[in-house]
Amino acid sequence: MGRPARAGVPEVMDRGRDLRHMRRRLGTRRIGGMLKMILYLHIAGGSAALLSMFIPLVTRKGGRTHRRSGWVFVGGMTVVSVTALMLSAARYFFDPRPEAKAFALFLFYVAILTGNAVSVGIRALRMKDRTGPHVHPWDVGLAALLTVTSVAMAVYGIATSRALFVAFSGIGLVAGVQGLWYWLRPPTCRMHWWLRHMSAMLGACIAATTAFLVTNAALVGAPRGSMIVWLAPSIIGTPVTAVWIGYYRRRFAKRSTAPARHGDTEAGSYDVAAARA
Repeated sequence: MGRPARAGVPEVMDRGRDLRHMRRRLGTRRIGGMLKMILYLHIAGGSAALLSMFIPLVTRKGGRTHRRSGWVFVGGMTVVSVTALMLSAARYFFDPRPEAKAFALFLFYVAILTGNAVSVGIRALRMKDRTGPHVHPWDVGLAALLTVTSVAMAVYGIATSRALFVAFSGIGLVAGVQGLWYWLRPPTCRMHWWLRHMSAMLGACIAATTAFLVTNAALVGAPRGSMIVWLAPSIIGTPVTAVWIGYYRRRFAKRSTAPARHGDTEAGSYDVAAARA
């Protein structure tokens, strides 16, 4: 008999054992095979995201390599988010163990958090020319959904004494409120789309790194349920993101106050700076 799961952290099991448990509950090989296929898609998407993650960070922003590798990352993280929603639903409805149901709720929430980051990163580019509030149902709705589920996860974490759930709810709440603030107010910076795209994609990178560490923690002797394993990428990545965003914010502010070169418009100067950054 294995050790009981620690309170405050989700139960994370190896995928083979977990799927066998749910197959017994479902009672059919067909559904068990479908869950295995979804899990393999989940792993494939995460692998594609991890392999492509660093390329957009180090290549010329807006260049062909940046765009192509960025789309690979976006595609991989989209697959991760969608399959995570499916796997969390299967675990919640078909796995009778209380710890498994708790983890299913947590996985569902993390999938929303990850999907929101990827969506904002793309939608900020699509809406780069907006000059007023943006009230598209997808963008505002996703930010509102993340905000509501973050509050719900905080309440659930406090009620069940799960510290990790409470900690992650804070991350999602900040992201959700920032999303509503960004979409529902007119832009205050000419390069708002750049800053929002960058912060959102770095958030998605943090999510991908977290998943990788949790999955492979056992290889280095660390428990998969360790708070350090789950939170370390956010603890390190959030300040780094803030510093990086601050650097570009100051850089763009200097560009906006610098005299325009002959033949350059203000917008053209910004676009040149963005392309060469």
